[in-house]
Amino acid sequence: MTTPSIVDPATVLTNALGDASPDLMRTLLQTMINTLLSAEADAICGAEYGKPSADRVNSRNGYRTRELDTRVGTIDVAIPKLRSGTYFPEWLLERRKRSEVAMITVLADAYLAGVSTRRMDKLVKTLGIHSLSKSQVSRMAADMDEHVREFRTRPLGEAGPFTFVACDALTMKVREGGRVTNTMVLVATGVNADGHREVLGMQVATAETTMAWNGFFADLVARGLTGVKLITSDAHAGLVEAMRANFPGTSWQRCRTHYAANLMSVTPKSMWPAVKAMLHSVYDQPDQKSVEAQFDRLLDYVEDKLPEVHDHLDAARADILAFTTFPKDVWQQIWSNNPNERLNREIRRRTDVVGIFPNRDAIIRLVGAVLAEQSDEWAEGRRYLGLDVLARCRLTLVDTEPIEHHALPELEAAA
Repeated sequence: MTTPSIVDPATVLTNALGDASPDLMRTLLQTMINTLLSAEADAICGAEYGKPSADRVNSRNGYRTRELDTRVGTIDVAIPKLRSGTYFPEWLLERRKRSEVAMITVLADAYLAGVSTRRMDKLVKTLGIHSLSKSQVSRMAADMDEHVREFRTRPLGEAGPFTFVACDALTMKVREGGRVTNTMVLVATGVNADGHREVLGMQVATAETTMAWNGFFADLVARGLTGVKLITSDAHAGLVEAMRANFPGTSWQRCRTHYAANLMSVTPKSMWPAVKAMLHSVYDQPDQKSVEAQFDRLLDYVEDKLPEVHDHLDAARADILAFTTFPKDVWQQIWSNNPNERLNREIRRRTDVVGIFPNRDAIIRLVGAVLAEQSDEWAEGRRYLGLDVLARCRLTLVDTEPIEHHALPELEAAA
C-alpha cells in the first residue's frame, strides 16, 4: 500500500538535486525510510493515513522520533504511533551486521575506558555516527558477546570430520596495566564433511607459546574436532609441539610460502632467484614420485655450492612435502596458508580502525564477530573441496614401496 499524500518522491528528488546538498544521500535515505514506515503502519491500520475506510482496524496517533546510525550518517526516523497497541520496525532498528555492531561497541568501550576523546570521536564519526550512550553500548555489547560466545563454543562434531585444518596467529595491540602490549589471536579454520571451509575457533593469548597453542587445540578437541588428516601452518615451534600432542598421527604441512621466506634468509642474495625457481619447480611436478625426484635434483645442485641451503632443505623435506600423500586435486588448497590470507586481511581491515584495543574482551568481540560473519559466508558459498576428492583424502594412506634415489643429473640453474 502506498502513501502518495505524505510525500511526493519526484518533488523531493528534484529539490535535493537542485540544492546539490552534501547530505543528499542522508536526506534521500531518511525520506525513503520514513515513507516505508508510514506505509507499513497504514497496512497495520487497514487504511491509508487520513482517509476514512470501512476496513480500518486502527488509527495513527502522531510519531516518535529515533536516531538511526547508518553508513551515511545518523538520521532521524519518524516511527508512527498507533492509538491501539504499538508498532516498532524491528527489521530496521534491530538488525545489524554482527561485525559492524562489534566495531561500534569496541569503539565505544575504548571511549568509556578513557582513551583520547578527540581520537575516539574521530573514529566514531568514520562510521557516520554522532554519539553513543552508555545504555546503547551496554545493550549492544551484551548481545554481541552472547553471539560470539555461542560461535566460539559451538560443538564441532556434527559438522565433521574435518580432514584439513589450517592454523595461524595475528598480533593485536591492547592496553593492559596502563601500557600498550602485544597479544596474539590464535585462529583455526578447517574443511568440514560437506566440503565447505569453516572457522573452527579463536583465542586470545599473551604470547604464541606451546602452552597457548596446547590450550587452544585442547578446546577444539573437546568441542568435537575429529578426523584431522593434515594441519597446515608456519613452523612456530610451540604450534607444532602442541599439534603433535593433541593430534597424534596427524601429518603436518609446513606452509610453503613461510618456508620460502625462511630459506631466503640463509641463501646468498645473488643466488636466491635461482634457488627460488628450482624450489618452485618441485611444486610444479604432476605426482608424488616426480616431486621427490625433483627435490633430489635440487639437493644435488646446492650440496656443493650452498651447503647451508642444502642442510636447510634436507631438514625440512618431510614437512614441506607432506601434501604429496594426498590426491593432486587438493595440493594447492593444502600446501600453504595462502587461502587464509584473505581472512587475515579482512580481520586487519576491521581491527586497524581501532588500533589499540581497550581490553582483551574487545578483541574477542570484534575479531569473533568478523570470523562468525566469514564462516556464515563460506557456508552459503561454493564448496571449497568436492565430496568425491574429500572421500579419497579420508582413505587410510598405505605406504607404497620406498622410492629409490638413483644418481640424478645436475639441475641446471634457472636463467
